[in-house]
Amino acid sequence: MRRSLAGSISLFAICAASPAIAQDQPVQEPQAQPANGVEEIVVTAQFREQNLQDTPLAITAVSSDMLEARSQTNVAEVAAQAPSVSLKPQGSSYGPSIAASIRGVGQYDFNPALEPGVGLYIDDVYYATLTGSLFDLLDLDRVEILRGPQGTLAGRNSIGGAVKLYSKRPTGSNTGYVSATYGIRDRLDLRASADFGLTDTLSTRISGVSKSQDGYIKRMDFGCVYPAGESDVNPEGGVTATLPYNSDCVSAREGEVNFEAVRGQLRWEPTSRLDINIAADYTHDDRNNGGSVLVERRNAAGEIASPYYPYPANPSARVFDINPYEADVPYDSRFVCGPYCNFANYAMLADNGQPALSANGRTKFEGWGVSGQVDWDVTDSLQLVSISAYREYRSQFTNDDAASPLSHSLGISDLTFWSFSQEVRLNGIALDDRLEYTVGGFYMDQRSVYGALQSLRYSGLDPFIQDDPVNADTKAAFAHVSWNPIDPLTLTAGIRYTDEHKDYTYVRRTLDGGVHPQLGALDGVTGTYDHDRVDYRLNAMYEITPEISVYGQWSTGFKGGGINPRPFFAQQVLSFDPETLESFEVGFKSDLFDRMMRLNLAAFYSNYNGIQLALNNCPQAGAGFAVPCSLPSNAGDAHVKGFEVETSLRPVDGFVIDGTVSYVDFDYVADSLEPASGIQPDMVSNYTPKWKWSIGAQYEALLGSAGSITPRFDASYQSDIYTNAINGPTNKIDDYIVANARLTWKNEDEDLELGVEVTNLFDKYYFQSLFDLTRAGAGFVTGLPGRPREWAVTAKKKF
Repeated sequence: MRRSLAGSISLFAICAASPAIAQDQPVQEPQAQPANGVEEIVVTAQFREQNLQDTPLAITAVSSDMLEARSQTNVAEVAAQAPSVSLKPQGSSYGPSIAASIRGVGQYDFNPALEPGVGLYIDDVYYATLTGSLFDLLDLDRVEILRGPQGTLAGRNSIGGAVKLYSKRPTGSNTGYVSATYGIRDRLDLRASADFGLTDTLSTRISGVSKSQDGYIKRMDFGCVYPAGESDVNPEGGVTATLPYNSDCVSAREGEVNFEAVRGQLRWEPTSRLDINIAADYTHDDRNNGGSVLVERRNAAGEIASPYYPYPANPSARVFDINPYEADVPYDSRFVCGPYCNFANYAMLADNGQPALSANGRTKFEGWGVSGQVDWDVTDSLQLVSISAYREYRSQFTNDDAASPLSHSLGISDLTFWSFSQEVRLNGIALDDRLEYTVGGFYMDQRSVYGALQSLRYSGLDPFIQDDPVNADTKAAFAHVSWNPIDPLTLTAGIRYTDEHKDYTYVRRTLDGGVHPQLGALDGVTGTYDHDRVDYRLNAMYEITPEISVYGQWSTGFKGGGINPRPFFAQQVLSFDPETLESFEVGFKSDLFDRMMRLNLAAFYSNYNGIQLALNNCPQAGAGFAVPCSLPSNAGDAHVKGFEVETSLRPVDGFVIDGTVSYVDFDYVADSLEPASGIQPDMVSNYTPKWKWSIGAQYEALLGSAGSITPRFDASYQSDIYTNAINGPTNKIDDYIVANARLTWKNEDEDLELGVEVTNLFDKYYFQSLFDLTRAGAGFVTGLPGRPREWAVTAKKKF
């Protein structure tokens, strides 16, 4: 279709697999669309195909065409146009992971012993960790983002919502495409996909991507920039240079891209009632660290808190020698390099009996998986769906948290993970198609081993080796029923029972494998967690007219608890309970003015209880054991309320405007707060902006035999957020607006496309995430800056 980029949530429609029951997984065949008007959108949020406007949920759905039009290549970028959603890549301290939050509920810590809070899925396969979740948008059909607790629908730990990516399935069309992108700092992206029919019943689809680009954050050699003895910044006997003085003093460029991925699918349709799809994928990511910069920050009293060690400067502070040089070189603002550079050297010099250590300053992720989905129409009114999956990855990353040449801290991590999951659903219809039901079960078994070498001289701990295995398994049974007693009214109910187990074993040894003098009491200790829970959903939707409907919903969800995965002392081996959410939501969905405008609204109120927050100071561990600390704790309860607006307009043929607005008001319940947490009633949850909005516009101008040209402009806004549970000026990210632009030309046959894009059009400097350890006594804040203005040119050929 000529006007394929029709709106912010346009999708290819999905074909039904039998006269009575639609396939659980869509096939990429477009339905006929009105010549001028917003598209029909089909989603599978309630286990079966439904028009988006007939689905009584708050959903953002984005098609592959719109992802391309917005110059979006990973899942974190999609969140900019999704109301109440925050998906942020993390800096080097947390490796290749993201911070995920929806409506003030989520998680930012990558540790595999902690649950995401926002469910992440590819082709209905659950991804159990935040590590490796910065998904590339490889050969997708669409992205669905479900807001609010999905305790009965998306299931495991989707208390805040769910982000679901759906791949294009093989159709035997003998079609495909290749595309190449070249851009600033030698960016080179190659993408390709091909769909082949092998026989009348067997088809395959193969897709691949390779991306490379030089980094935008310079890792500078401090001793080279400031030669020892030439200034007070680096006095005689201070930091030595590792690069020649006549060089550019750049030891590495962080934030680079070096990524490859491939996915293959084999689809067998022996009859019209049976559809079997087997998929396998492989990802390789090997690059310099994601990049962080040391930032100067002041506390509420206006005193410098970063970079400043020891902080806080008081008699109770534990002060240790982090300077291995002869001269007095304090940890202060001399190590603030600039907006896009740092002075990290990934080395600890031998000093005071402590050994010399070094790391390569790189991040590596290698993962693969295989899955199989079977859709069997047992009868015209009964369908069986089975989804089996195995996933495995290894993530290796290093961190020089203080971003300086002083011997403050150094980490070398090696995280391995595997999981097996099995889901079975039985979809049926009854009562002359007025009753639709789904019953099913889910099982997942997973194991991770978090190995690391940690040297935290600022804390006074000797270097230690950890190699902590975490075992977890989940079993669930669920049922979902939709009843249409009269034509305008649909009543829906859902229930899910979940039983889960987790055990965590601590391994703490010296570098030579001996008993650690300070952490030896932790070695071999195992903590266990067991919990079961029932979640519910009740929903009513009323169709006022065929184009306007309203709905109301009550739903619940939870995120599993566990044992503190990062105790620095035996006194910090403390447990935490699950957090729970009860949400009330009303919504309005409409296609107005002869389908020239789509307007969807949602308002919600949630009771958020037992909130799990990571504390950087834990006095509950006892005097002398409060810092360093990274303790998950049930800090208190909150009431969360807000509203969301999504719209798409087509005022004339070829002209598209889309926009979103969201407001989230997060209020802690004062008398529920744990006094030891330090959280105050006026604080808010991590990564929760009060306001978000986005707007986009494009116009496709037809040029006859010369094809068409489409300019597009997008802008998104995020209000202030805090990245730590204890809000403060040191971990505040100020509000910002980021804009992108793209110009696309297509030939008359629409099989050749050229595009020019500029992201961060106005070169806004902003932070995506912050790592604030001032309250933990480390005296620093580092941040991951957003990418500066970048340009790229893309050529795409379809065949």
